[in-house]
Amino acid sequence: MLKKFSNTVSTRLGFTALLVILFWLKSLFAYFVKFNLDFDDGFQIFLAIINPLPSALLFIGLALYIKNTKLYYSLSAILYTLLTVLLFANATYFGEFTDFITINTMLASSKVSAGLGKSAINLFTPADLLFIIDYVLIGLLIWRKKLRFDKRAFNKRASFAITSLSILAFTVNLFLAEIDRPELLSRGFSNTYIVRYLGLLPFTVYDGVNTYKTNQVRKEAKPADIKAVQQYISDNYAQPNPETFGIAKGRNVIYIHLESFQQFLINYKLKVPDKESKVEKEYEVTPFLNSLFSSKETFAFDNFFHQVKAGKTSDAETLMENSFFGLSQGSFFVSNGGKNTFQAAPNILSQVGGYTSAVFHGNVGSFWNRNETYKRLGYNYFFDQTYFDVDKSNSFQYGLHDKYMFGDSIEYLEHLQQPFYTKFITVSNHYPYVQFTGNEAGFPLAETKDETINGYFATANYLDTAVKEFFDYLKASNVYKNSIIVLYGDHYGISNSRNPDLAQLLGKDKETWSNYDNAMLQRVPYMIVVPGMDKGYVSHTFGGELDNLPTLLHLLGIDSSRYPELGQDLLSTGHRNLLTMRTTDNWVSPNLTSYAGRIYKTATGEEITNPDPETKKEIDGNNQKSETLLKISDEITTGDLTRFWPNDGLKTIDPSDYQYTKGLKRAKAIEKKLGSKSTSIFSQNGNKTTKNLWLTQSFKTLHPELFETTESTSSSSSSKK
Repeated sequence: MLKKFSNTVSTRLGFTALLVILFWLKSLFAYFVKFNLDFDDGFQIFLAIINPLPSALLFIGLALYIKNTKLYYSLSAILYTLLTVLLFANATYFGEFTDFITINTMLASSKVSAGLGKSAINLFTPADLLFIIDYVLIGLLIWRKKLRFDKRAFNKRASFAITSLSILAFTVNLFLAEIDRPELLSRGFSNTYIVRYLGLLPFTVYDGVNTYKTNQVRKEAKPADIKAVQQYISDNYAQPNPETFGIAKGRNVIYIHLESFQQFLINYKLKVPDKESKVEKEYEVTPFLNSLFSSKETFAFDNFFHQVKAGKTSDAETLMENSFFGLSQGSFFVSNGGKNTFQAAPNILSQVGGYTSAVFHGNVGSFWNRNETYKRLGYNYFFDQTYFDVDKSNSFQYGLHDKYMFGDSIEYLEHLQQPFYTKFITVSNHYPYVQFTGNEAGFPLAETKDETINGYFATANYLDTAVKEFFDYLKASNVYKNSIIVLYGDHYGISNSRNPDLAQLLGKDKETWSNYDNAMLQRVPYMIVVPGMDKGYVSHTFGGELDNLPTLLHLLGIDSSRYPELGQDLLSTGHRNLLTMRTTDNWVSPNLTSYAGRIYKTATGEEITNPDPETKKEIDGNNQKSETLLKISDEITTGDLTRFWPNDGLKTIDPSDYQYTKGLKRAKAIEKKLGSKSTSIFSQNGNKTTKNLWLTQSFKTLHPELFETTESTSSSSSSKK
């Protein structure tokens, strides 16, 4: 048998196969030991097991086209070593940054080395010898003459057949990946997703292509291009309302990102027949959010629309914190977030108001390329999944459930210097709206033919409870009264294709459901809570996520006209009152709604099939305004025009100054250095934790692990703390 093995690997095809198999084994070691690919099921594990083979065969198999013996074996060794270096470098990098090396990272290799620093040495383990032990094995085979050099040239047709086979295998791999994760490459999602489904080499190639495309467009942009943007912003600036300008000056800013939460849920009561009496009962889905929506402490908006496209949640973040749109295709965070220059909210508030900024999110940091984009937005801290104790009992495929995320975040929040600008990204109300079990079960499911719709109300109710408990903490810790809290739905939860099945629950007729109804369901909640204020009201102004940043800045007493923001203050009397969606001909105004190629009267939903001249003029005007707005936004994003923005007193961000490891340790070091001048919640509470103020006693009893504060618990947590 040894002789047969020797004869096989002593052929060129056999040697190539040996290298492919060895690289495959090393890849599996990296996938399942060094990386965290966050598998959801056996099918994803299966794809991860097979995906190194096609790309390795294609890459290493290129040497088979070489006739010269020495050149063939030399090229095979070089190609194999390049793959090994790529794999090992990513394994080391992932251990520190919980992400994969991108082309931009390679181009900035000096910054990467600085980022790793001395800690890189500590990342090496004896197990890492598995990355190079195969070289010893091959050397031993050559020394023992069990592997001999084959002087016969490999047939070119056979070489082409090997290449074709590898391409076919990759195509099958991609097809299977698209079944489990549609639009995998067009939407980007996450570096982890690409590696998990397709492999490390395809991810590097994919990232390289995207980087090249982005850089080409960026390269063609000129400083003069910013003039059109400046003119547009100047012409469309809405002066702040003097009654609301600066009423929240100096306060903490707290965003609560309501995942997949639509406006129709506000004040909605689900009617479900009682199983025993058969009598129909009503269940208020979001009682706490309802109370906020109608509170005198809240500016609430019932005609506020999401403006996202393929980037969905990441597009919402782009809109909310930069006041420009995402891309027409794919995710801006993924395609441009790691490269562009920003004047985003975290950076503005840091330099103008001395704010400390942080994001709390129970998913992996690489999802939507947040690890890189947040640095360029100016976020000081990013507390992702690695900071939380996540297991199957408290999470699902999109991360840590909301109650745990809020509860575990207190440990980090209380050590941030105030004022702070923070964002809490919830996930529990994310498709597929998984039904809760155990102590969290209880809210009834809707009764339609669509299971997705049926579960949507229960997960929304869970989110509502989680938000209430977080508000209770803010009040108990005295943070509430010195904060401004922004709650927003990021995008639709029920898609247009499912909306007809939702019709019956909204008192509509499935048979007459129209695109007008689809358009109205693009509304999401937007609430700005200003504790202590008594002038709150529900506004019927038409606006969207683009308008958040200028609205917020004006409430904080900061003039937004100095920055490249395309939105307008929703509280201003000069607001345009025209909502533009990401598609040019999709817009909503108080009079008319244009959606999917049809025009409707906004108030009634009646379709306009033969508009009169005045209506036609209004339609053309709104089309032109929307087209211009999207054009200006695309010029900013694809050309990275913010880098040419004239001096407004803000220093340019250097992303290498930001690291998201050991966040708690860094926050505590600042706290200690400031001493009595520290403004953190922890310091203001007499250097005592406020975590004991979190939630109800019953929840503490049910989930004691949230309240463990012993040294043993701390030491068992992530090293990133």
